[in-house]
Amino acid sequence: MQYAIAAGADGPRFETGGFTQRVGPLAGEHRDDDADAVVYVLEGTARVTIGGEVCELRPKVALFVSRGTAWSAEGDARGISVLVHEPEASSGHAVLDLDEAQKGTATAGREFVLGLTPESGCASVTQFIGLIPPGRAPDHFHLYDEVIYVLDGEGVLEIGGEQAALRAGSCVHLPARLVHCLANTGDSELRVLGVFRPAGSPAEAYYPDGTPAMAG
Repeated sequence: MQYAIAAGADGPRFETGGFTQRVGPLAGEHRDDDADAVVYVLEGTARVTIGGEVCELRPKVALFVSRGTAWSAEGDARGISVLVHEPEASSGHAVLDLDEAQKGTATAGREFVLGLTPESGCASVTQFIGLIPPGRAPDHFHLYDEVIYVLDGEGVLEIGGEQAALRAGSCVHLPARLVHCLANTGDSELRVLGVFRPAGSPAEAYYPDGTPAMAG
């Protein structure tokens, strides 16, 4: 299926018109003059130097860096990075501990934790962790373009009668208005990291006939 990539070696995953999604070590010198960087630490630790500040990274910490801003990292941290091309105007950087964020609710008993958003200086996108209980939600679509990384659990992506198995490390690209279902086929919670554009609420969804899907 063109919308799903199985877990594999470090490197680029989806490279769409608006996003470049990558998985791998964070160490090194970084600067992107045409893209914001939205990062989530998967494992390990690192010390990041950016804008004259030093920040400590560890698992479940998110980092935003606006385009044209140089930064460097030292350590063994690995993460999922999303470059946001031709971003909305923004400046500076932000570091968030998603372990301390509050949960919101979406359809079919699903919950989410917000990460980087316009409120934290990341004007172009919303980053979030989706918490999906066992089971299947109704088919639906979103008005935003989204890239997803599976953090934990097992599931299936269903689009147009096709299915793709998902597990930790799998990546998904969901273009705006693509009708789909991401089902949890395991016995425990399925956790996914999503980044979508334009920014908004992860709970906003629509059934195939265009009617809003209500949370709960």
